[in-house]
Amino acid sequence: MPKYYFHVRKDGVVEQDPEGAEFATIDQAHAEATQAAREIVAEMIVAGDVVDGHTFVIANEDGAVVSEIPFKSVLRLE
Repeated sequence: MPKYYFHVRKDGVVEQDPEGAEFATIDQAHAEATQAAREIVAEMIVAGDVVDGHTFVIANEDGAVVSEIPFKSVLRLE
């Protein structure tokens, strides 16, 4: 199974995910990153932190960026 890395970009600085995780497809990796972003955003809201500016940068085993998920995009405001 391919391995994907969920790096976090904040204020132009990227925190590298050193371990990564295996997923059968990029769609599964994207779904997992979306759920993880929701959980992190919930913690940020409780802590009173600003949500804007954080993004998951999903990279494959070769280091190529295959998707990006801004944390604020996982919020439902309706």
